[in-house]
Amino acid sequence: MAGHADSTGMLGRIIFAWWKGSKLDCNAKQWRLFADILNDVAMFLEIMAPIYPVCFTMTICISNLAKCIVSVAGGATRAALTMHQARRNNMADVSAKDGSQETLVNLAGLLVSLLMLPLVSDCPSFSLGCFFLLTALHIYANYRAVRALVIETLNEGRLWLVLKHFLQRGEVLDPTSANQMEPLWTGFWPTLSLSLGVPLHRLVSSVFELQHLVEGHQEPYLLHWDQSQNQVQVVLSQVAGPETVLRAATHGLILGALQEDGPLPRELEKLRNQIRAGPNKQSWLIVQETHQVLDQLFPKFLKGLQDVGWKTEKHQLEVDEWRATWLLSSEKKVL
Repeated sequence: MAGHADSTGMLGRIIFAWWKGSKLDCNAKQWRLFADILNDVAMFLEIMAPIYPVCFTMTICISNLAKCIVSVAGGATRAALTMHQARRNNMADVSAKDGSQETLVNLAGLLVSLLMLPLVSDCPSFSLGCFFLLTALHIYANYRAVRALVIETLNEGRLWLVLKHFLQRGEVLDPTSANQMEPLWTGFWPTLSLSLGVPLHRLVSSVFELQHLVEGHQEPYLLHWDQSQNQVQVVLSQVAGPETVLRAATHGLILGALQEDGPLPRELEKLRNQIRAGPNKQSWLIVQETHQVLDQLFPKFLKGLQDVGWKTEKHQLEVDEWRATWLLSSEKKVL
């Protein structure tokens, strides 16, 4: 039984790290809360396993799998949040004090459990009631702790909140307001599917298609928009830095906004009306026109981000490692 549980846990740990590893940095708050809740679920399964002997092996395997996922998600997000809290580049100091604090809390928990053990050992229903009460308190405390975090770098969710507010009201949300509005349970993402840093062969299969795609692109990224699936794929140049990635993500999210309701600037409202008038305007023409809109809009948006305290020299957007090299359009040949 122990071998089955260990094998299940190790396999789950490997698959989860491979599947969700890059998302743990991008959405550290959400995955931190997920790890805390899943850890409580794993403990509940361990408590319930002896009550149902028929399902004992399966229950223990699931519990061990959950704990291994918690180990990956919890450890990775702790490192990300420790880096965020090390405001003086004192990550080792913050990590050491965090470890000491956890040790102190565990010691206090051990002492309290020794005091409570004589009271609950003879009453299983009371023990279960205490577990549910303390678990609810634990989840609430962790939720409040995660909600209190103010991260000044932009991930896709925070960028979407800030951009939508900017398009609708012409104002840029400050980090505190955006972090308070950021969803922690559901709705991590906008309806648009945005993929940054995809390989070039995913967008084109011939030189002719590449020339067609490059036309009108004066920035070091190539963007393809699938209107029917509301999916944006972005190829990044070798020279694309954080500001380029931020512009590409903003570009993609603006295309997604064209398929939603809500007020937009005049130029984008005109494009949205053209899309809704049908028959569908070709996506590559819309992408070219939004490039022109962004030339005016993005510098104002970027300055607004910097003015209210966002750190735009780095980001927490999920970006794949693929990069490509190509000649820009005839209007701008030099990168």
